[in-house]
Amino acid sequence: MGEGDWQARLEANKQSFINDFVLRPEFLVTYPTTLPPPLFVDALNADTGGSLTQSERDALVAQLAAAGNTAQARAQVLRSLAENAEFSRREFNRAFVLMQYFGYLRRGPADPPDSDFAGWQFWLSKLNPFNGNFIQAEMVKAFISADEYRKRFGH
Repeated sequence: MGEGDWQARLEANKQSFINDFVLRPEFLVTYPTTLPPPLFVDALNADTGGSLTQSERDALVAQLAAAGNTAQARAQVLRSLAENAEFSRREFNRAFVLMQYFGYLRRGPADPPDSDFAGWQFWLSKLNPFNGNFIQAEMVKAFISADEYRKRFGH
């Protein structure tokens, strides 16, 4: 980064990665090349939690259909979904809450004393209405004032 034409190298690496990714056997089992464009886009969209608006979905279907449903076109659709702002926001929030568990509580969200992800879901539902603004949601404050944290670190 920051050396030479790093932006072009980064873009080339992203494109190479996504082009190879759609050819992985695991990907092809889940999203076979026999899926027509609407079903391919809908399946990807469903797996991102419905990140696309109807117009975004329709545009990707049209783009994929016009390109002949090729591996390269499927890669571009996948990248569009991966870089979708709504999907990125949701994944950031999910990762942020998970990071709180790892960082402050030194455990996973389903590890004892929890037995499921109910606590993680609670905190995620607290963060989401604030659009990821963890300061307004008082996320860090809540974790460092939690009994579990205080008992573990003697605060």
